[in-house]
Amino acid sequence: MTEQAIIAGCLQNETIAQKALYDKYSPKMLAVCYRFAQSREDAEDMLQEAFIKVFTQIHSFRNEGVFEGWIRRIIVHTCINSLKKNQKFNEHINLEYAQNIQVKEESIASILQGKQIIECIRLLPLGYKTVLNLYAIEGYSHREIGQMLEIGESTSRSQFTRAKIMLETILVKRKIIEKPTDAFATLATI
Repeated sequence: MTEQAIIAGCLQNETIAQKALYDKYSPKMLAVCYRFAQSREDAEDMLQEAFIKVFTQIHSFRNEGVFEGWIRRIIVHTCINSLKKNQKFNEHINLEYAQNIQVKEESIASILQGKQIIECIRLLPLGYKTVLNLYAIEGYSHREIGQMLEIGESTSRSQFTRAKIMLETILVKRKIIEKPTDAFATLATI
């Protein structure tokens, strides 16, 4: 089923099209949720809530831009809203469930290092982790992050700077990197 056929079917509330959409995009979107969530169950809850929004709001997709990007924005916003609402911050996720972390470079060493960096990002305080994910990985501006999180743009910048310093410290202590600049070179490939 083509993407256009999936969209058309979802607009008609066809379950076959909805399943095809979910099957096609849920693995990548679950990986996005894992970066924000504190447990596998939280990530799955975020994903389910986001896909409900995708199905109910699909009529607002205007074929401007990439459909996957439209879905990803819904996923990210759902994750942020869930974090604001639930405030679950102290659990740790088992990364064996994060099977779909996207890594541009396909060597085993880079995949392992990417997963280790994601695991270390998850150790950051909520504000740091959220801003780091939104800015460094999702590509939002500090202005957009400020609006999403209802904080000032300067607060977003300082949270990012502090997150970067704390992440580099964790990565060096865990001997994942030797010098701080390695972390963000690898982070850019995730």
